[in-house]
Amino acid sequence: MVVVDHRRTSAGFALLVVPDTTSAALQVAQLLVDELQQQRQPLGLATGRTMEPVYRALVDELAGWSSPARARLLGSWQSFNLDEYMGIGPGHPGSFAAYMAHHLVDPLGLDPARVCLPDGLAADLAAEALRYSRALAAAGGIGLQLLGLGLNGHVGFNEPPCGPEAGTRVVDLCPTTRAQNAAAFGGDPAAVPAQAITLGLAEIRAASRIVLVVTGAAKAPVLTRLLQEPPSPALPASWLQGHPAVTVVADRAALQEGPG
Repeated sequence: MVVVDHRRTSAGFALLVVPDTTSAALQVAQLLVDELQQQRQPLGLATGRTMEPVYRALVDELAGWSSPARARLLGSWQSFNLDEYMGIGPGHPGSFAAYMAHHLVDPLGLDPARVCLPDGLAADLAAEALRYSRALAAAGGIGLQLLGLGLNGHVGFNEPPCGPEAGTRVVDLCPTTRAQNAAAFGGDPAAVPAQAITLGLAEIRAASRIVLVVTGAAKAPVLTRLLQEPPSPALPASWLQGHPAVTVVADRAALQEGPG
């Protein structure tokens, strides 16, 4: 059983404080299961190291379900990922399509067509961004949007500076982000694609519910900024303030707190 300390921040977020990364993953996996049980809109999914234990916990949770119950839950699955690198396809191990296949599609036996991502090999990137935005709108928009928090305050690949009205588009990735994601490219930041398509803050903020997962001491400085600073283009995640249903799941290391 996960021990959760429920708080409310001055920014209006529901803050769920858990002891460690494993506890955070279990808590978020349960939130995803709850959403799937009543899913009326697609899930909005994220990638990256923060999400790996979350998806493992989700797979482990559903492994214990009976086959009929599991089939009912997963049969209505529909999700849209936040972003995808440009210039690489799903066959590239560093692509987010490959990430989703490894962490969710294959372990859960999902229909890949129901796990939507931008096409990283599209000939016309601007047209692909528009197509992806329209596909999401046609599906009814995001129900629960899962987010991580970049070291520079980005959510999705909405790099600073970024305003709240930014929509789905092609973005240039900053050096900090490329370095943060280099592990999937042999540890070489220069090998990380320089551009991506990302859902914009406009689509993210239109989600019915947002769950932001922040774990580890390395994220403590940017989480402190998010919880204390007013909204600003310099901190894209700060535009989540004012959304009526944001839950931040953070471990004590990210909050610079002891075991408590």
